[in-house]
This record gives sequence, C-alpha cells and structure tokens, in this order.
Amino acid sequence: MRFRHLLASVAISFATLAASGAKAVEIEYWQYVFDTRVKAMNQLIAKFQEANPDIKVKQTTFPYADYQTKVAAAILAGQGPDVVQLFYGWTDNFIAGKMIRPLRAEAFPAADIERDFFPIVSAMKRGNDYYGLPTAVRSLALFYNKKAFKDAGLDPNNPPKTLDELVAAAEKTTKRDGSGNIVSAGITLDMAGQDHHWWREVLVRQFDGAPYTNDDTKVAYNDEAGLKALTFYTDLQKKHKVGQVGFMDEGQAAFRAGLAAMTIDGTFRLGSFNTIKGFEWGVTELPANAEGVRSNYASYFANAITTKAEGEKLAAAEKFLAYVSSPEAMKIWLEVVGELPARRTAALTPENIGHPVYGPFLKGLEYAHTTQFKDEAAQRQAAMDMVNRVLIQGEEPKASLAKAAEDEQAIIDRAKR
Repeated sequence: MRFRHLLASVAISFATLAASGAKAVEIEYWQYVFDTRVKAMNQLIAKFQEANPDIKVKQTTFPYADYQTKVAAAILAGQGPDVVQLFYGWTDNFIAGKMIRPLRAEAFPAADIERDFFPIVSAMKRGNDYYGLPTAVRSLALFYNKKAFKDAGLDPNNPPKTLDELVAAAEKTTKRDGSGNIVSAGITLDMAGQDHHWWREVLVRQFDGAPYTNDDTKVAYNDEAGLKALTFYTDLQKKHKVGQVGFMDEGQAAFRAGLAAMTIDGTFRLGSFNTIKGFEWGVTELPANAEGVRSNYASYFANAITTKAEGEKLAAAEKFLAYVSSPEAMKIWLEVVGELPARRTAALTPENIGHPVYGPFLKGLEYAHTTQFKDEAAQRQAAMDMVNRVLIQGEEPKASLAKAAEDEQAIIDRAKR
C-alpha cells in the first residue's frame, strides 16, 4: 500500500512538472573512481531521482591520484560539483580553499548528527559547524587466504589472534623460488595502502606509545614505543622475510591474485573481493599484542556541499546529501561496497554484529582511533619515506624514525599557520 502511494505521488509530480513546463534542477556529484562505490552511487542516484523527479543528479568520477586537484580547479573556476566526496582527512584543506560550506543547522541539526552517527563523524566538525556527513564508515581487519592457510598446514578457521601468531603464520605461508625470492608473500607490506594507519594508530599504541598528543598536533612517536613499532614492521621484511615492499605494486593486488596469504585492509575491499570466483578468504580482528591490547583505525569518506551550490542548487544538494546519508542509502552501500553504515542503528543490527565478515570490522570500531590529519597525503608520505629509508636505503630504524617525526611535525606546523 505504501509503495502504491509512493508511485502515485511520483506520477503526480511528473504530471505537475509536465503541466508547468518546469525544468528539473541539475546538480553534480563527484567522487573518485572505485568500481563498487560508483556502482552504489548510481543506484542511490536512480532511487533519489525516482522520488525527486524535479532534481537531476549527474555523477562524475576521476582517478584517485588526480581527484583533489580536479575538484579544486573546478570549484575555484565556479564549475564542478555541488556535492563532493572527500576523505575526512582532507577537510581542513577543502575549508582553507573555500571549496566546501558548513552544513546549515536548519537542514542538519548538530544534535541529530551526534545522536545518530558514530562519534568519529566529529572529525567533520569545526567549531559548531559540520562540513559533511558520511554514508559509511570503515575500520581495518586482517584478511587471510584460507587456501594458503590449508596448504601450509594451518587451520583456515583459526586465524592469528596475536602479533606473534601473525608472524608465525606469515613464515609458514611464504613461498620462495630457488634463489630465495618471494613468489607468494606471507603478508603484504604496503605503507601506501593501509599499513601507515596500522603502524601509526595500532602498532605504536600496542607497544605502549601514542602517535600524537595535543589533539594530534604534536608528534609523539619518536620514542621507544615508536621504535619498537617500526622495528616490528620492517622486520617482517628484513628479519622474517615474509613480505616485501613493492611486491606486485599493491598489497591488495597481491592478495586478490592469491599471491599473499594475509593483508591488512579496510571494509571498502569487501565488495571487490566478493567478486572473485573461487577465492576463499576470511576476515578477523587485527591481532592483539602479547598482553591482549587491541587497537584499530577508523575512517570515512564524507559527502559535503560545495561553495558552488547556491539558490535552488543548494536546496537540491541538501536534499541529496540527506538521502545519501539516510539509513536506506547506508543499507545499499553496505550490500554493494561492503562499508559499514555510519549511523549506529543501521550498523549495529544483530545480523551485522554476528556476520562472519562485518562482525570483525564492527568490533574494531569499538576501540578504533581516528587520526586528525592536517595534510593526509603529506603525512602518509612521511610514513612511507620512513619505511623506505629502512628497507630500501638501509638506514637504521632509529634515525629514520627521528627524521619522520621531524618531517611530520613540520607538516602539522605549516598547516596550523
């Protein structure tokens, strides 16, 4: 009955538009290219337009490497998106560049946001204003290849629970050729992927340290804990020889190809991994340390309204943002992309909590940290350089750690000016 009423309402709206000769308001939505995310957004746009025939949404995508540059150039030229997807860690840069506007409290009351969404949404808040809302949130987990575990004599239903067990499993599942070169890694090493988060927000804390202090404005990892964390990570290649930086270019590519037994990645990989026929893989929480201490990193891409949107386009953009951050949209996003709903009630259902794949990620959200980046790309590069100096250039971990801390502090200080 409710569906028939909706169809009747839509039909009346179409008839009204046709009779009045009114032209639909067109807005643009931009995001970077990621197949499952584009597919999910196409579905959301179709449903939104069906319910709102007076609004047309055009989706435009760009490769990730060019995305921020394209967005900035377009908005500053008075063109481009009305609603834009951005990583939460880019928020300060987008605000400084006058590319996004604060959400109007009349349309998006702060009290409602803080009641309904997971607390990490506060990373989009500056002062009293929110600058965007996510459709989904994500945490990290350990993906493992069940066939690789079985072939190595390991129980595919008993993945590593501790860091020591992780190393032991990686040693047993690594395959080498006659010259000792890795042909199938025990675990991927990819600081350009999610490993910089694993090192920063997980390993440093598990070795009894903290990556930052003073609201993430003071680098704090240049100490014994940071050194132990860096040494643990680089020893996976130097000492244990279970992984290699640059192996198959990307960690997720090696895992997808069945040439890595384990990889640390986020919920956003679920959709693409699910498309591989005959690929037996599992997910478990990130390994704890010897004392049982766990940590995780939670993040998200938000949708924001740009400074380009004004008048009727602003009203349409607000309506579209409200829909893509609704429970209905989050359910579709979970099914297509695999990322967890950003609203508590949509995420914390009995089905999701007990799910063999979603469950470990949801548990990770309970003890996750969200880095308040000042310049996410530059800070990630500092971590990548730190590891490369050790693994490629042969620098001592202590010296490389000190250089990384100095470089990252300079990045943070520049952003504060």
